[in-house]
This record gives sequence, C-alpha cells and structure tokens, in this order.
Amino acid sequence: MADSKPLRIGIAGLGTVGGGTLGILLGNKAMLAARAGRPLEVVAVCARDKKKDRGVDMSGIRWVDSPIDLAKDPNIDVVVELIGGSDGIAKELVDASLKAGKSVVTANKALIAHHGIALATLAEQSGALLAFEAAVAGGIPIIKALRDGLAANKFKRIAGIMNGTCNYILTTMWESKRQFDDVLKEAQDLGYAEAEPSFDIDGIDTAHKLAILTSLAYGCAPAIDQVYVEGIRRVSLRDMEAAAELGYTIKLLGIATQTENGIEQRVHPCMVEKDSPLGTVHGVYNAIVTQGDAVGTVFFEGRGAGAGPTASSVVADIMDIARGVAYKPFTLPVSSLEKPTFCSVESLKCSYYLRLSVIDKPGVLAEVTGIFKNEGISLRSFLQHSHTPEQAVQLVLTTHETEEFAMRKAVDTIGKLATVKEKPYMIRIEPI
Repeated sequence: MADSKPLRIGIAGLGTVGGGTLGILLGNKAMLAARAGRPLEVVAVCARDKKKDRGVDMSGIRWVDSPIDLAKDPNIDVVVELIGGSDGIAKELVDASLKAGKSVVTANKALIAHHGIALATLAEQSGALLAFEAAVAGGIPIIKALRDGLAANKFKRIAGIMNGTCNYILTTMWESKRQFDDVLKEAQDLGYAEAEPSFDIDGIDTAHKLAILTSLAYGCAPAIDQVYVEGIRRVSLRDMEAAAELGYTIKLLGIATQTENGIEQRVHPCMVEKDSPLGTVHGVYNAIVTQGDAVGTVFFEGRGAGAGPTASSVVADIMDIARGVAYKPFTLPVSSLEKPTFCSVESLKCSYYLRLSVIDKPGVLAEVTGIFKNEGISLRSFLQHSHTPEQAVQLVLTTHETEEFAMRKAVDTIGKLATVKEKPYMIRIEPI
C-alpha cells in the first residue's frame, strides 16, 4: 500500500520539460494527490537561471545551486533529471541519486541508451527505481505499454515515427512544396528544431529511442552501437513528388525486427503507403506500431515532444513511485537480460526506390537496368520526370523485394557511371 506521507521531489532542469513538469505538479496538486494516494511535494529545484519567470509560483520551493545537492539532500525522495545529455552533470546526478537510494525519473533518452544498464544496476543495488517513460515519444505511454500492458507478447516488430522535428520538416516540405534547407530554417525559427539540428535530422535522437524500445521488447540491454542510422538531409521535394505518384509518403522511421538472423535495428527515411497508419501521421506528432504474437498490431499516436506531453509522462512516473509500484527499469533484472545477436542492415530484404540524375542520351536506361540485372534485382516501376535540354533527366526506379547488399552494390556501380550526374539516392519502401 502506498505511503500517506508526501513524496518529496527535487527537480534538476527547468527548461521546456522541467517547467512543464513543475506546472503540472503545482497546478494539479489536489488531483494528483488523490490519484497517487499521497501528496506530491516539490521541495527543491535547480536550474541555470534563477531569475527566469517560469509562469508558476515557486515561493515555497527551495533553490539549490548544484544538481548534486539534490542527490545529497536527505529530505528528497525522488530526483527528476531534466538536464539532458548522455554524460556530464546529468549522469553524475543520476549516479549519485541512485547510489543514495533515491528514485530517479528522467526524460533523457541519450543517458538511458548509453548508460541504462549501469544505472539499472545501481537502482537494483540500492532498491531505488529508475523510470524513463518520457525518454521515448513524449506523451505516448509506450514504455509502460511494452513493460506492462503488452508484457504477454513476443514482439515480431516495432516501428515508428519517433522524432517530431523530422516529421514536421517532412510534412511541411510536402505541404508547402519547399526544399529541406528552407523548411529546416523555418523549423529553427519556430523553435521546432535546435540551432544545431544534427541530433534530430541525422537520426541520432530516433536511434536512442529505438535502442530503448528494443531493450524493452526483446529483454536485452540497449545496444545503440548496433543501430543503423541514416537521417533526412538528402530527402528532396523530387523524392516526395515521386513518392506521391507511386502512392507513398516519406517518413523517418525507427524499426526493430526479430529476424532469423537476429535483431535488426535501423533508422532511416522510408516510403510508406500514404493511407497507412504511419503514413497519415503529420506535423510534430509521433506514432509507434507494435506487432505482438498474441495481441497482433497495436498503434499508438500522440505528441512526441513539448512541455505538456513530455511532462505528462514525467509526472506519470512520479505517480508510480508515489503509489509504491515496483518494477525493473528494463523489465527483467540486469543479470537476466538476454544477449541477442544483432544483424547488419545488409541482411535486410525489402523493396527500394532509387532516384538518379543522368545525362539525356540514348542507352543510359539500358546501362542502368543492365547493372540491376547483373545483381539479380527485378525492377517494378520506372518514372522519368520532365526536364529542359540543359538539365539532366530525373529517373526514378523502384524494385521488387531484394537483398540490401545487392542493392547497395548496384547503386555503387551506377554511381560510377559517367552518365550519372549526382550521387544516386536510395530510400527503402517499408510495408506498415
């Protein structure tokens, strides 16, 4: 039974998510206490700027100068880490808190992807909880779903849109008929993308989240070094127009699949049918599809970032701790986690889209198709986009299902042809 005494909370980091978390804890205080079975009391906070107006009354909350002070404070039961980053002060704080026997709630996907097992070990040793629902897909309760609601299932596959910045950029490119660089700048101006956006647009953020979901689904340690990662920088409006002509839309997906060769983890742009569950998810929204042996296909959709959605998940974890809910961070004890085989993306079998820019002269298409024939690749469709005499011809080819290694070899050979004017661009066609 949950304790009736207040759960005393210390929060490190009062940015977008930290401010949102504080706002929920203070604004919904009576409701949360009733649902949790005990009061949730914020007793101390730490952030870089003490003078910043965060839109809530903080007069009764103690300010500390160093996050580590929260770990040392005997009057704090739970430390909420919302600083971010896989190392540095965020890791020091979580380490120190768990060693002190304090439960930790974090939204830090990089920290969990890189150091989750070491931190889970500390939590087991001290009897504390390590909770990170907010680390993946913002307000979507996907971690609780995998750990609890879908725990009876063996998972064949998990796939999803896990980065709202990339989904916003791709959605806006298509809707406004503008190129990547222009839309990225707009996203930065609107605050949807960071000034240095590589973490999002190069797929790193999605890779961290995918590694965490894989660990929960397959009972293993997060293996961020086993994720194939490719971002969206090369996606062009030409690709989107061709995709639409073929009945697809382009999404950056994180995909984990149990195959006969091992667990496959990959992050890259995909063409998905435009009317499929993931194909209809636009803007800053996230969505995840799971395929379990017992339940079948389950679809989750919601806002993947921002003050409200992410803070909602942070507070949900705090409420679990207040209720006395006990669980292992990765479902199983660390010593019981599997050590699966992870397979290379080169063993993937799927259909492919290929965009080529070639000199307009006789025999070019035959040269290209001959290379595909030599690699045993069967073509499914061919499109030629309009051009002016001084421009190269834009060719779009799609294949039937083939092996990734064969496709890569063919694309590499095609790219070396004298008639090919720019590096070919390949997108995998994903059945969802």
